[in-house]
Amino acid sequence: MDPRIYVVIILIVSIVIHEYSHGWMALRSGDSTAKDAGRLTLNPIPHIDPVGSIILPLFLLFSGSGLLFGWAKPVPVNPHNFNNPGIDNVKVSGVGPLSNIILAAAFTVLAVLFYQNVLLFAIFSLGMKINVLLAVFNLIPLAPLDGSHILEYYIPDNAKPAYHRFQAMGPMILMIIIFSGFFLPFSIFRTIISPPYNFLVNFFLDVIELLT
Repeated sequence: MDPRIYVVIILIVSIVIHEYSHGWMALRSGDSTAKDAGRLTLNPIPHIDPVGSIILPLFLLFSGSGLLFGWAKPVPVNPHNFNNPGIDNVKVSGVGPLSNIILAAAFTVLAVLFYQNVLLFAIFSLGMKINVLLAVFNLIPLAPLDGSHILEYYIPDNAKPAYHRFQAMGPMILMIIIFSGFFLPFSIFRTIISPPYNFLVNFFLDVIELLT
């Protein structure tokens, strides 16, 4: 099997766990919408978005773009059911990126355990990097990403109408940022992502080097 296929599998598993985490935290916060919709499961089939989970990752991987990301179908959440709507929305949004950091740590441990196997070490190291990217990407404060919901909690009430109007343009702005490298001499996406991504990846690589 082409090793790149393993990378796509890791990506799919990671984004499924990301979405499951949202539903799990929502249920703990009083909202059973995800559970009622059959989305509180680690079975990838209900979560897979054909474009975001399969077609786009494969295209990016085999095109040699050097960029790999994707998404699953968002888990349905009804904030009106939360026990404490404000802070619960932050917890539900934040647990997705947190799950990816935990997965990055888990892949780091696996890379340490199998560092003598060149193929497995490479796959697990990529798994770590993919999950760091997913965590950092989802914390960008643009709708529909988790960062937009987290930031909303800290926006003053009198500024929230303007914030919501801005976030209505979030998906369009996000697409421009992601694909800016195709029509600009530099990538806005890489400029935004690189500092926190490099910091976290280097941290996990230092751990691998220390333990091997």
